[in-house]
Amino acid sequence: MFSLRTMLPRKVKQVLKYGTLAGATLGAGYVVKNNDWEISTIGAVRFGRAALTVARVVVDYKWSLRNLEPGTEQYLKLKSEVHTRSAEHLRNLCFVNGGAFIKVGQHLATLDYLLPQEYVQTMKVLHSNAPQSPVEDLMKVFEEDIGKKVEDVFEYFSPEPLGTASLAQVHRARTKDGRDLAVKIQHPKVKAHSYVDIKTMEFLIRQVHWVFPDFQYVWLAEETRRNLPKELDFVREGEHCERVAKMFEHFKFLKVPRVHWELTSGRVLTMEYCEGGQVNDREYMTRHGINVNDVASKLGKLYSEMIFVNGYVHCDPHPGNVLVNKTSAGTQIVLLDHGLYQTLTDDFRINYCKLWISLIHADLKGIEKYSNNLNVGKLYPLFACMLTARSWENVTGGIDKKPVTEAENQELSDNAGMYMIQISEVLNSIPRQMLLIMKTNDVLRGIESILHSRASASSFINMSRCCIRAMGQHKLKHSSGFVKAFKTRLYTQWLLLKVDLYSLYLWISSSYLMKLMKRNSVPVTAS
Repeated sequence: MFSLRTMLPRKVKQVLKYGTLAGATLGAGYVVKNNDWEISTIGAVRFGRAALTVARVVVDYKWSLRNLEPGTEQYLKLKSEVHTRSAEHLRNLCFVNGGAFIKVGQHLATLDYLLPQEYVQTMKVLHSNAPQSPVEDLMKVFEEDIGKKVEDVFEYFSPEPLGTASLAQVHRARTKDGRDLAVKIQHPKVKAHSYVDIKTMEFLIRQVHWVFPDFQYVWLAEETRRNLPKELDFVREGEHCERVAKMFEHFKFLKVPRVHWELTSGRVLTMEYCEGGQVNDREYMTRHGINVNDVASKLGKLYSEMIFVNGYVHCDPHPGNVLVNKTSAGTQIVLLDHGLYQTLTDDFRINYCKLWISLIHADLKGIEKYSNNLNVGKLYPLFACMLTARSWENVTGGIDKKPVTEAENQELSDNAGMYMIQISEVLNSIPRQMLLIMKTNDVLRGIESILHSRASASSFINMSRCCIRAMGQHKLKHSSGFVKAFKTRLYTQWLLLKVDLYSLYLWISSSYLMKLMKRNSVPVTAS
Protein backbone atom coordinates (compact mmCIF):
# COMPACT_ATOMS: atom_id res chain seq x y z
CA MET A 1 0.00 0.00 0.00
CA PHE A 2 1.25 3.49 -0.88
CA SER A 3 2.34 5.48 2.19
CA LEU A 4 3.55 9.05 2.04
CA ARG A 5 5.23 8.47 5.44
CA THR A 6 7.48 5.70 4.05
CA MET A 7 8.30 7.70 0.91
CA LEU A 8 9.51 10.84 2.71
CA PRO A 9 13.22 11.24 3.49
CA ARG A 10 14.06 11.27 7.20
CA LYS A 11 15.06 14.96 7.28
CA VAL A 12 11.85 15.98 5.54
CA LYS A 13 9.84 14.01 8.10
CA GLN A 14 11.71 15.76 10.92
CA VAL A 15 10.98 19.18 9.40
CA LEU A 16 7.31 18.28 9.12
CA LYS A 17 7.21 17.03 12.71
CA TYR A 18 8.88 20.06 14.30
CA GLY A 19 7.07 22.37 11.92
CA THR A 20 3.81 20.91 13.12
CA LEU A 21 4.89 21.40 16.76
CA ALA A 22 5.79 25.02 16.00
CA GLY A 23 2.48 25.49 14.22
CA ALA A 24 0.68 24.03 17.22
CA THR A 25 2.53 26.46 19.46
CA LEU A 26 1.84 29.51 17.32
CA GLY A 27 -1.74 28.50 16.68
CA ALA A 28 -2.41 27.66 20.31
CA GLY A 29 -4.47 30.79 20.80
CA TYR A 30 -6.96 29.54 18.25
CA VAL A 31 -7.11 26.08 19.82
CA VAL A 32 -7.63 27.57 23.26
CA LYS A 33 -10.21 30.10 22.13
CA ASN A 34 -12.34 27.60 20.25
CA ASN A 35 -12.52 25.05 23.05
CA ASP A 36 -13.75 25.28 26.64
CA TRP A 37 -10.56 26.92 27.92
CA GLU A 38 -12.12 30.28 28.80
CA ILE A 39 -9.15 32.07 27.32
CA SER A 40 -8.23 35.55 28.45
CA THR A 41 -5.42 37.85 27.42
CA ILE A 42 -3.45 36.84 30.53
CA GLY A 43 -4.23 33.15 29.88
CA ALA A 44 -2.95 33.47 26.31
CA VAL A 45 0.27 35.07 27.55
CA ARG A 46 0.77 32.30 30.13
CA PHE A 47 0.09 29.63 27.51
CA GLY A 48 2.41 31.25 24.98
CA ARG A 49 5.18 31.58 27.56
CA ALA A 50 4.87 27.89 28.45
CA ALA A 51 4.69 26.78 24.82
CA LEU A 52 7.81 28.72 23.85
CA THR A 53 9.74 27.32 26.82
CA VAL A 54 8.78 23.76 25.97
CA ALA A 55 9.61 24.28 22.28
CA ARG A 56 13.01 25.67 23.31
CA VAL A 57 13.69 22.60 25.44
CA VAL A 58 12.63 20.18 22.68
CA VAL A 59 14.85 21.87 20.10
CA ASP A 60 17.79 21.90 22.54
CA TYR A 61 17.59 18.14 23.10
CA LYS A 62 17.19 17.33 19.41
CA TRP A 63 19.88 19.73 18.20
CA SER A 64 22.48 19.17 20.93
CA LEU A 65 22.31 15.35 20.81
CA ARG A 66 22.02 14.95 17.05
CA ASN A 67 24.31 12.38 15.42
CA LEU A 68 25.69 11.24 18.80
CA GLU A 69 25.80 7.59 19.79
CA PRO A 70 23.69 7.06 22.94
CA GLY A 71 25.72 5.81 25.89
CA THR A 72 29.05 7.27 24.80
CA GLU A 73 30.97 9.57 27.13
CA GLN A 74 30.40 12.59 24.88
CA TYR A 75 26.66 11.82 24.64
CA LEU A 76 26.25 11.50 28.42
CA LYS A 77 28.22 14.71 29.05
CA LEU A 78 26.16 16.75 26.59
CA LYS A 79 22.93 15.14 27.78
CA SER A 80 23.68 16.25 31.35
CA GLU A 81 24.32 19.80 30.12
CA VAL A 82 21.00 19.80 28.23
CA HIS A 83 19.22 18.43 31.32
CA THR A 84 20.61 21.34 33.36
CA ARG A 85 19.71 24.02 30.79
CA SER A 86 16.23 22.58 30.32
CA ALA A 87 15.60 22.33 34.06
CA GLU A 88 16.61 25.97 34.48
CA HIS A 89 14.27 27.06 31.67
CA LEU A 90 11.38 25.13 33.25
CA ARG A 91 12.18 26.45 36.73
CA ASN A 92 12.14 30.03 35.40
CA LEU A 93 8.80 29.31 33.74
CA CYS A 94 7.44 28.07 37.07
CA PHE A 95 8.58 31.26 38.81
CA VAL A 96 7.01 33.54 36.20
CA ASN A 97 3.71 31.67 35.74
CA GLY A 98 3.42 30.65 39.41
CA GLY A 99 0.44 28.74 40.82
CA ALA A 100 -0.07 25.34 39.25
CA PHE A 101 3.31 25.52 37.51
CA ILE A 102 5.12 25.86 40.84
CA LYS A 103 3.04 22.98 42.23
CA VAL A 104 4.21 20.72 39.39
CA GLY A 105 7.80 21.93 39.75
CA GLN A 106 7.69 21.10 43.48
CA HIS A 107 6.36 17.65 42.61
CA LEU A 108 9.30 17.07 40.26
CA ALA A 109 11.71 18.22 42.98
CA THR A 110 10.53 15.35 45.23
CA LEU A 111 11.16 12.60 42.68
CA ASP A 112 14.68 11.66 43.79
CA TYR A 113 15.93 8.55 41.94
CA LEU A 114 13.00 8.84 39.50
CA LEU A 115 14.22 11.84 37.49
CA PRO A 116 17.71 12.98 36.44
CA GLN A 117 19.32 14.84 39.34
CA GLU A 118 19.76 17.93 37.17
CA TYR A 119 15.96 18.36 37.27
CA VAL A 120 15.48 17.37 40.91
CA GLN A 121 18.18 19.69 42.27
CA THR A 122 17.19 22.62 40.06
CA MET A 123 13.52 22.39 41.05
CA LYS A 124 14.14 22.08 44.80
CA VAL A 125 14.47 25.85 45.14
CA LEU A 126 10.72 26.07 44.45
CA HIS A 127 9.97 24.60 47.89
CA SER A 128 11.56 27.51 49.71
CA ASN A 129 11.31 30.36 47.23
CA ALA A 130 7.73 30.46 45.98
CA PRO A 131 6.55 33.95 44.91
CA GLN A 132 4.71 35.97 47.56
CA SER A 133 1.47 37.87 47.10
CA PRO A 134 1.21 41.39 48.59
CA VAL A 135 -0.53 41.21 51.95
CA GLU A 136 -3.07 43.82 50.77
CA ASP A 137 -4.22 41.46 48.00
CA LEU A 138 -4.62 38.63 50.49
CA MET A 139 -6.66 40.83 52.80
CA LYS A 140 -9.06 41.47 49.92
CA VAL A 141 -9.47 37.69 49.45
CA PHE A 142 -10.19 37.35 53.19
CA GLU A 143 -12.79 40.12 53.12
CA GLU A 144 -14.47 38.77 49.96
CA ASP A 145 -14.79 35.25 51.39
CA ILE A 146 -15.37 35.85 55.09
CA GLY A 147 -17.41 39.03 54.72
CA LYS A 148 -15.44 40.89 57.40
CA LYS A 149 -12.47 43.22 57.32
CA VAL A 150 -9.20 41.83 58.67
CA GLU A 151 -8.86 44.68 61.18
CA ASP A 152 -12.37 43.98 62.51
CA VAL A 153 -11.50 40.35 63.25
CA PHE A 154 -7.87 40.50 64.34
CA GLU A 155 -6.03 42.60 66.86
CA TYR A 156 -2.82 41.75 65.02
CA PHE A 157 -2.15 40.37 61.51
CA SER A 158 1.50 39.83 60.57
CA PRO A 159 2.48 41.58 57.32
CA GLU A 160 5.20 38.95 56.80
CA PRO A 161 4.10 35.39 55.99
CA LEU A 162 5.03 32.39 58.13
CA GLY A 163 5.39 30.50 54.88
CA THR A 164 4.64 30.85 51.20
CA ALA A 165 3.56 27.94 49.01
CA SER A 166 2.52 27.52 45.40
CA LEU A 167 -1.20 28.02 46.06
CA ALA A 168 -1.34 30.11 49.24
CA GLN A 169 0.59 31.76 52.01
CA VAL A 170 0.16 31.64 55.78
CA HIS A 171 0.14 34.63 58.14
CA ARG A 172 0.11 34.66 61.92
CA ALA A 173 -2.72 36.57 63.54
CA ARG A 174 -4.20 37.23 66.97
CA THR A 175 -7.91 37.68 67.58
CA LYS A 176 -9.28 40.42 69.76
CA ASP A 177 -9.95 37.82 72.49
CA GLY A 178 -6.28 36.75 72.47
CA ARG A 179 -6.23 33.55 70.38
CA ASP A 180 -3.10 32.96 68.25
CA LEU A 181 -4.08 31.69 64.81
CA ALA A 182 -2.49 30.77 61.49
CA VAL A 183 -4.47 32.14 58.54
CA LYS A 184 -3.89 30.44 55.20
CA ILE A 185 -5.08 32.58 52.28
CA GLN A 186 -5.07 31.55 48.64
CA HIS A 187 -3.08 33.62 46.16
CA PRO A 188 -5.69 35.84 44.44
CA LYS A 189 -5.29 34.64 40.86
CA VAL A 190 -4.45 30.97 41.37
CA LYS A 191 -7.96 29.58 40.98
CA ALA A 192 -8.73 31.80 37.98
CA HIS A 193 -5.58 30.64 36.18
CA SER A 194 -5.63 27.00 37.26
CA TYR A 195 -8.01 25.66 34.59
CA VAL A 196 -6.06 27.15 31.68
CA ASP A 197 -2.76 26.13 33.30
CA ILE A 198 -3.85 22.50 33.60
CA LYS A 199 -5.04 22.43 29.98
CA THR A 200 -1.78 24.05 28.92
CA MET A 201 0.29 21.34 30.64
CA GLU A 202 -1.80 18.54 29.19
CA PHE A 203 -1.57 19.96 25.68
CA LEU A 204 2.19 20.58 25.77
CA ILE A 205 3.09 17.26 27.42
CA ARG A 206 1.13 15.43 24.74
CA GLN A 207 2.92 17.42 22.04
CA VAL A 208 6.30 16.55 23.53
CA HIS A 209 5.24 12.89 23.71
CA TRP A 210 4.42 13.08 20.00
CA VAL A 211 7.91 14.41 19.21
CA PHE A 212 9.62 12.08 21.71
CA PRO A 213 7.49 8.88 21.78
CA ASP A 214 9.55 7.57 24.71
CA PHE A 215 8.59 10.61 26.81
CA GLN A 216 5.75 9.12 28.86
CA TYR A 217 4.93 11.81 31.40
CA VAL A 218 1.27 12.25 30.48
CA TRP A 219 0.54 10.94 34.00
CA LEU A 220 1.98 14.16 35.44
CA ALA A 221 -0.62 16.32 33.68
CA GLU A 222 -3.40 13.88 34.53
CA GLU A 223 -2.46 13.88 38.23
CA THR A 224 -2.33 17.69 38.26
CA ARG A 225 -5.76 17.89 36.63
CA ARG A 226 -7.18 15.45 39.17
CA ASN A 227 -5.59 16.82 42.35
CA LEU A 228 -5.28 20.60 41.90
CA PRO A 229 -9.01 21.42 42.22
CA LYS A 230 -9.06 19.46 45.49
CA GLU A 231 -6.10 21.40 46.86
CA LEU A 232 -7.75 24.69 45.93
CA ASP A 233 -10.77 23.90 48.13
CA PHE A 234 -9.81 24.93 51.67
CA VAL A 235 -13.10 23.69 53.14
CA ARG A 236 -12.11 20.21 51.97
CA GLU A 237 -8.69 20.71 53.57
CA GLY A 238 -10.34 21.62 56.88
CA GLU A 239 -12.39 18.41 56.68
CA HIS A 240 -9.17 16.44 56.09
CA CYS A 241 -7.70 18.03 59.25
CA GLU A 242 -10.58 16.88 61.40
CA ARG A 243 -10.74 13.41 59.88
CA VAL A 244 -7.03 12.68 60.32
CA ALA A 245 -7.03 14.08 63.88
CA LYS A 246 -9.83 11.65 64.78
CA MET A 247 -8.35 8.73 62.85
CA PHE A 248 -4.96 8.93 64.56
CA GLU A 249 -5.94 10.20 67.99
CA HIS A 250 -4.27 7.09 69.49
CA PHE A 251 -0.92 8.60 68.48
CA LYS A 252 -0.45 10.98 71.40
CA PHE A 253 2.65 12.44 69.74
CA LEU A 254 0.64 13.73 66.76
CA LYS A 255 -0.71 17.27 66.71
CA VAL A 256 -3.14 18.41 64.00
CA PRO A 257 -4.12 22.11 64.21
CA ARG A 258 -7.77 22.76 65.10
CA VAL A 259 -9.82 24.44 62.39
CA HIS A 260 -11.77 27.63 63.16
CA TRP A 261 -14.74 27.17 60.84
CA GLU A 262 -16.24 30.62 61.46
CA LEU A 263 -13.16 32.08 59.71
CA THR A 264 -12.82 29.43 56.98
CA SER A 265 -14.04 29.39 53.37
CA GLY A 266 -13.05 27.95 50.00
CA ARG A 267 -10.03 30.30 49.82
CA VAL A 268 -9.34 30.97 53.52
CA LEU A 269 -8.38 28.38 56.14
CA THR A 270 -7.96 29.56 59.74
CA MET A 271 -6.32 27.20 62.25
CA GLU A 272 -4.75 27.35 65.66
CA TYR A 273 -1.14 28.49 65.57
CA CYS A 274 1.36 25.70 66.41
CA GLU A 275 4.94 26.19 67.54
CA GLY A 276 7.80 24.04 66.26
CA GLY A 277 10.84 23.71 64.06
CA GLN A 278 10.90 22.09 60.64
CA VAL A 279 11.46 18.35 60.67
CA ASN A 280 14.72 18.71 58.73
CA ASP A 281 16.19 21.29 61.14
CA ARG A 282 18.72 19.27 63.14
CA GLU A 283 20.08 22.39 64.85
CA TYR A 284 16.61 23.22 66.22
CA MET A 285 16.29 19.67 67.56
CA THR A 286 19.71 19.85 69.22
CA ARG A 287 18.87 23.17 70.88
CA HIS A 288 15.57 21.83 72.23
CA GLY A 289 16.82 18.39 73.26
CA ILE A 290 14.82 16.51 70.64
CA ASN A 291 16.12 13.06 69.66
CA VAL A 292 16.28 12.82 65.86
CA ASN A 293 15.88 9.02 65.96
CA ASP A 294 12.70 9.46 68.00
CA VAL A 295 11.39 11.91 65.38
CA ALA A 296 12.19 9.52 62.50
CA SER A 297 10.62 6.60 64.35
CA LYS A 298 7.38 8.47 65.09
CA LEU A 299 7.12 9.76 61.54
CA GLY A 300 7.66 6.22 60.26
CA LYS A 301 4.95 4.84 62.57
CA LEU A 302 2.48 7.50 61.47
CA TYR A 303 2.97 7.01 57.75
CA SER A 304 3.12 3.20 57.95
CA GLU A 305 -0.26 3.32 59.71
CA MET A 306 -1.62 5.76 57.13
CA ILE A 307 -0.51 3.76 54.10
CA PHE A 308 -0.83 0.12 55.13
CA VAL A 309 -3.59 0.09 57.78
CA ASN A 310 -5.94 3.03 57.12
CA GLY A 311 -5.35 3.67 53.43
CA TYR A 312 -5.74 7.40 54.02
CA VAL A 313 -2.47 9.15 53.28
CA HIS A 314 -1.23 12.72 53.76
CA CYS A 315 0.66 13.17 50.48
CA ASP A 316 2.67 16.34 51.01
CA PRO A 317 4.99 15.74 53.99
CA HIS A 318 7.80 18.04 52.80
CA PRO A 319 9.75 19.66 55.69
CA GLY A 320 7.71 22.88 55.68
CA ASN A 321 4.57 20.85 56.42
CA VAL A 322 5.98 18.77 59.30
CA LEU A 323 7.06 20.50 62.52
CA VAL A 324 8.64 19.01 65.63
CA ASN A 325 8.16 20.32 69.14
CA LYS A 326 9.29 19.42 72.66
CA THR A 327 6.43 19.05 75.15
CA SER A 328 6.11 17.73 78.71
CA ALA A 329 4.77 14.49 77.19
CA GLY A 330 7.75 14.09 74.83
CA THR A 331 8.48 14.85 71.22
CA GLN A 332 5.48 16.12 69.28
CA ILE A 333 4.96 15.87 65.50
CA VAL A 334 2.83 18.68 64.06
CA LEU A 335 1.27 17.85 60.69
CA LEU A 336 0.33 20.83 58.50
CA ASP A 337 -1.12 21.39 55.01
CA HIS A 338 -3.85 18.79 54.64
CA GLY A 339 -4.88 19.76 51.13
CA LEU A 340 -3.77 16.57 49.39
CA TYR A 341 -4.78 13.11 50.61
CA GLN A 342 -4.82 9.81 48.76
CA THR A 343 -7.50 7.25 49.66
CA LEU A 344 -6.32 3.75 48.78
CA THR A 345 -8.65 0.96 47.70
CA ASP A 346 -8.50 -2.22 49.80
CA ASP A 347 -7.24 -4.32 46.87
CA PHE A 348 -4.40 -1.89 46.15
CA ARG A 349 -3.49 -1.49 49.83
CA ILE A 350 -3.30 -5.24 50.54
CA ASN A 351 -1.31 -5.91 47.37
CA TYR A 352 1.06 -3.11 48.39
CA CYS A 353 1.41 -4.66 51.87
CA LYS A 354 2.30 -8.02 50.33
CA LEU A 355 4.80 -6.35 48.01
CA TRP A 356 6.58 -4.64 50.92
CA ILE A 357 6.66 -7.87 52.96
CA SER A 358 8.26 -9.52 49.91
CA LEU A 359 10.78 -6.67 49.62
CA ILE A 360 11.70 -6.86 53.31
CA HIS A 361 12.16 -10.64 53.09
CA ALA A 362 13.96 -10.49 49.69
CA ASP A 363 11.29 -12.84 48.28
CA LEU A 364 11.96 -12.44 44.55
CA LYS A 365 8.93 -14.45 43.44
CA GLY A 366 6.71 -12.33 45.66
CA ILE A 367 8.31 -9.11 44.38
CA GLU A 368 7.63 -10.17 40.79
CA LYS A 369 4.06 -11.34 41.54
CA TYR A 370 2.88 -8.30 43.48
CA SER A 371 4.68 -5.87 41.17
CA ASN A 372 2.88 -7.45 38.22
CA ASN A 373 -0.39 -6.98 40.10
CA LEU A 374 0.46 -3.27 39.90
CA ASN A 375 0.86 -3.52 36.11
CA VAL A 376 4.65 -3.23 36.09
CA GLY A 377 5.44 -6.32 33.99
CA LYS A 378 9.04 -7.19 33.12
CA LEU A 379 10.35 -3.96 34.65
CA TYR A 380 9.64 -5.21 38.19
CA PRO A 381 13.36 -5.11 39.23
CA LEU A 382 13.49 -1.42 38.28
CA PHE A 383 10.19 -0.82 40.08
CA ALA A 384 11.57 -2.46 43.24
CA CYS A 385 14.59 -0.14 43.11
CA MET A 386 12.34 2.89 42.55
CA LEU A 387 10.11 1.93 45.47
CA THR A 388 12.88 1.22 47.98
CA ALA A 389 15.55 3.62 46.65
CA ARG A 390 18.00 0.72 46.95
CA SER A 391 20.12 -0.99 44.33
CA TRP A 392 18.91 -4.31 42.91
CA GLU A 393 21.86 -6.01 44.61
CA ASN A 394 20.60 -4.80 48.01
CA VAL A 395 16.98 -5.59 47.14
CA THR A 396 17.88 -9.21 46.41
CA GLY A 397 20.19 -9.36 49.44
CA GLY A 398 17.64 -7.85 51.85
CA ILE A 399 17.01 -4.12 52.15
CA ASP A 400 17.17 -4.31 55.95
CA LYS A 401 20.59 -5.99 55.97
CA LYS A 402 22.89 -3.17 54.88
CA PRO A 403 22.79 0.58 55.53
CA VAL A 404 22.53 3.00 52.62
CA THR A 405 25.90 4.28 51.42
CA GLU A 406 26.89 7.34 49.41
CA ALA A 407 28.08 5.03 46.63
CA GLU A 408 24.63 3.44 46.44
CA ASN A 409 22.95 6.85 46.41
CA GLN A 410 25.21 7.93 43.56
CA GLU A 411 24.45 4.73 41.64
CA LEU A 412 20.71 5.37 41.97
CA SER A 413 21.11 8.99 40.86
CA ASP A 414 23.09 7.90 37.81
CA ASN A 415 20.49 5.26 36.99
CA ALA A 416 17.69 7.85 37.13
CA GLY A 417 19.32 9.57 34.16
CA MET A 418 20.34 6.37 32.40
CA TYR A 419 16.96 4.64 32.67
CA MET A 420 14.74 7.72 32.32
CA ILE A 421 12.70 6.12 29.51
CA GLN A 422 12.09 2.90 31.46
CA ILE A 423 11.25 4.86 34.62
CA SER A 424 8.71 6.96 32.73
CA GLU A 425 7.24 3.73 31.32
CA VAL A 426 6.78 2.35 34.84
CA LEU A 427 5.23 5.61 36.13
CA ASN A 428 2.85 5.67 33.19
CA SER A 429 1.68 2.08 33.73
CA ILE A 430 1.21 1.77 37.51
CA PRO A 431 -2.16 2.56 39.18
CA ARG A 432 -2.66 6.27 39.76
CA GLN A 433 -2.90 5.63 43.51
CA MET A 434 0.73 4.54 43.40
CA LEU A 435 2.02 7.86 42.02
CA LEU A 436 1.28 9.96 45.10
CA ILE A 437 2.48 7.15 47.37
CA MET A 438 5.82 7.11 45.56
CA LYS A 439 6.08 10.88 45.86
CA THR A 440 5.31 10.61 49.59
CA ASN A 441 7.91 7.86 50.02
CA ASP A 442 10.56 9.99 48.33
CA VAL A 443 9.82 13.02 50.52
CA LEU A 444 9.96 10.90 53.69
CA ARG A 445 13.20 9.32 52.53
CA GLY A 446 14.67 12.78 52.03
CA ILE A 447 13.75 13.68 55.63
CA GLU A 448 15.23 10.42 56.94
CA SER A 449 18.40 11.08 54.99
CA ILE A 450 18.80 14.53 56.58
CA LEU A 451 18.17 13.01 60.03
CA HIS A 452 20.70 10.22 59.23
CA SER A 453 18.13 7.56 60.04
CA ARG A 454 17.42 6.18 56.59
CA ALA A 455 16.70 2.46 56.12
CA SER A 456 17.09 1.68 59.83
CA ALA A 457 15.96 -1.71 61.08
CA SER A 458 13.28 -0.09 63.27
CA SER A 459 11.58 1.50 60.25
CA PHE A 460 11.27 -1.90 58.54
CA ILE A 461 9.98 -3.45 61.77
CA ASN A 462 7.28 -0.76 61.96
CA MET A 463 6.34 -1.39 58.34
CA SER A 464 6.21 -5.17 58.94
CA ARG A 465 3.89 -4.76 61.93
CA CYS A 466 1.53 -2.50 59.97
CA CYS A 467 1.51 -4.80 56.92
CA ILE A 468 0.76 -7.86 59.10
CA ARG A 469 -2.05 -6.03 60.92
CA ALA A 470 -3.53 -4.78 57.64
CA MET A 471 -3.49 -8.22 56.02
CA GLY A 472 -4.94 -9.78 59.18
CA GLN A 473 -7.79 -7.23 59.30
CA HIS A 474 -8.50 -7.75 55.61
CA LYS A 475 -8.61 -11.53 55.98
CA LEU A 476 -10.76 -11.21 59.10
CA LYS A 477 -13.18 -8.98 57.20
CA HIS A 478 -13.65 -11.74 54.63
CA SER A 479 -13.66 -14.68 57.07
CA SER A 480 -16.91 -16.58 57.46
CA GLY A 481 -17.54 -18.35 60.74
CA PHE A 482 -16.08 -18.20 64.23
CA VAL A 483 -13.35 -20.84 63.64
CA LYS A 484 -11.85 -19.12 60.59
CA ALA A 485 -11.93 -15.74 62.34
CA PHE A 486 -10.23 -17.24 65.42
CA LYS A 487 -7.49 -18.85 63.28
CA THR A 488 -6.94 -15.56 61.47
CA ARG A 489 -6.55 -13.66 64.75
CA LEU A 490 -4.24 -16.32 66.16
CA TYR A 491 -2.04 -16.40 63.05
CA THR A 492 -1.84 -12.58 62.94
CA GLN A 493 -0.78 -12.44 66.60
CA TRP A 494 1.83 -15.14 65.95
CA LEU A 495 3.34 -13.14 63.08
CA LEU A 496 3.37 -9.98 65.22
CA LEU A 497 5.05 -11.92 68.05
CA LYS A 498 7.78 -13.06 65.63
CA VAL A 499 8.40 -9.44 64.65
CA ASP A 500 8.55 -8.43 68.33
CA LEU A 501 11.02 -11.23 69.10
CA TYR A 502 13.19 -10.15 66.18
CA SER A 503 13.04 -6.55 67.42
CA LEU A 504 14.08 -7.73 70.91
CA TYR A 505 16.95 -9.73 69.38
CA LEU A 506 18.20 -6.63 67.55
CA TRP A 507 18.00 -4.54 70.73
CA ILE A 508 19.91 -7.13 72.78
CA SER A 509 22.50 -7.56 70.00
CA SER A 510 23.09 -3.82 69.68
CA SER A 511 23.27 -3.39 73.48
CA TYR A 512 25.79 -6.24 73.80
CA LEU A 513 27.83 -4.88 70.92
CA MET A 514 27.91 -1.41 72.48
CA LYS A 515 29.07 -2.83 75.83
CA LEU A 516 31.74 -4.89 74.07
CA MET A 517 33.00 -1.83 72.17
CA LYS A 518 33.17 0.22 75.39
CA ARG A 519 34.97 -2.59 77.22
CA ASN A 520 37.57 -2.95 74.48
CA SER A 521 38.05 0.77 73.86
CA VAL A 522 41.42 2.25 74.80
CA PRO A 523 41.34 5.82 76.15
CA VAL A 524 43.56 8.30 74.35
CA THR A 525 45.79 10.34 76.67
CA ALA A 526 48.02 13.28 75.94
CA SER A 527 51.70 12.39 75.73
